Amino acid sequence: MFYVDYGNVDQCGSMVNLGNYVNRITGLAVVIACCVGLPAALSAKANTAEIVVDDLTRNGTQPLTQLLEATTAVRELYAQEQRSQIHPKNYSLSRYPFTADHQTHWQTLLWSTGVVEPRAPYIDQSVAYLIAQAGSHNLSSAQRHTVEMALQVGTQLYLSDPAAQPTIKQAFLDTLDQAHSTKWVAMAFSALAQVDTPQQRKRLSDRIRQRFPNWHQDLYLKTTLHDIAALDRAPVTPPVDELLAWTIAPDLLHMYVLCSADRGELCQAVLKDRSGQFVREADGQLWSVPLGLRSLHSGLSWNFTRGETPQGIYRIEGTIPQPDTDYFRPYGQFALVQLFVPHEPGTKAFLPGRTDLKVDAPWSGGLAAYQTLLPPSWRTYLPIQQTYWAGKAGRNYFRIHGTGEASDFFSNSRRYPASEGWNPTIGCLSAIEIYDDAGRLQRADMPKILGALTAIGGDDFSGYLVVVEVPETDMLNLNEYLDSF
Repeated sequence: MFYVDYGNVDQCGSMVNLGNYVNRITGLAVVIACCVGLPAALSAKANTAEIVVDDLTRNGTQPLTQLLEATTAVRELYAQEQRSQIHPKNYSLSRYPFTADHQTHWQTLLWSTGVVEPRAPYIDQSVAYLIAQAGSHNLSSAQRHTVEMALQVGTQLYLSDPAAQPTIKQAFLDTLDQAHSTKWVAMAFSALAQVDTPQQRKRLSDRIRQRFPNWHQDLYLKTTLHDIAALDRAPVTPPVDELLAWTIAPDLLHMYVLCSADRGELCQAVLKDRSGQFVREADGQLWSVPLGLRSLHSGLSWNFTRGETPQGIYRIEGTIPQPDTDYFRPYGQFALVQLFVPHEPGTKAFLPGRTDLKVDAPWSGGLAAYQTLLPPSWRTYLPIQQTYWAGKAGRNYFRIHGTGEASDFFSNSRRYPASEGWNPTIGCLSAIEIYDDAGRLQRADMPKILGALTAIGGDDFSGYLVVVEVPETDMLNLNEYLDSF
């Protein structure tokens, strides 16, 4: 049996505004597609005699106990900056037309809209207008980015209160017939279908298949149509104990993140050591850490950028140092655990034993190669293939990290009391990190995670992480199964 001890650490996390935020650390390119963040210009530097922090470049688990950036006063400045953006003049299309000169404005405003999640007709009208540009020709890359952000935030607003969002709903319906991008069609369809009746879902599905006869060859349409069909005919989950007993590759650590289908609830991470034994605390209790896997854009599917964390297999390969206080707000003060999905460049060895594969082309063998990493009973279960298809779609930079934001910074967190204290991300796995009003650390789970992974695999630990949604009816048996180890 493997035990870990964390000393005296109290066992008591972001998409950056790309218009203003310059990514200075290649390894932290996670800000592009994974997790939740801030403009660098608004990130306060610690410069007082009482709380001086030059940088956070530490892979260790001993925390800095007090940080200026974590004080209520500094946090409130940034929160107020976001709230101040929510004003009718900022959403005015006559003041800020959809031209090249105003794309940074709209992208910054859409970020603030996602953070604050305000409700007003003028907001719905502007977001709907931006979504409608999906049917335009010859969009610039910046305009395309704005349209996609509008679809992401539009999904969040629509699913928060569908009856109150008729303008956005109509924009989604128009997108089904007018958008030139199948990804945007799939995003609109996914949002609508989560509210529709089975009969309405079938009509929309038929409408998409008729418009795109080769839908089965398109990644976004194929995965979305399968997911929507599962809302009415859910696949039977294979035995979870077989997944937990399976070894993807010998002599490597395995972490399992067990979730409810409701990502508003916390997931639980458990860990197996290199001999395949579940890790336990010194008192004999099963090692376990709660993690948040909810996207800020609640309801945005796993196959879209900024969507929910996909189910399936991830490769774990060491950490990325938290570089300095500019990055404290999105990631907290601790190192980030680095995860890779299939097809993602940068991994050293996703497929066991395949030393012939290059870092910039790490995948070979198609879906069949991925399926061999799973126990036989799981190989045709579509939800566990999500990381494979997400990687093929270009999602990347998944991490396990803490957060420097206050737990009430994201307004829609109030709708999820079961995960109070854990901030949403846009794909990453969020560990709790709590500070008091004076910026003193009160609770952080990243030291526990980093300590256990390092104790098992050394400083350059590697292995696999599996995210899986477990039906509520199976959870009791699963707990009994884990207790038997």
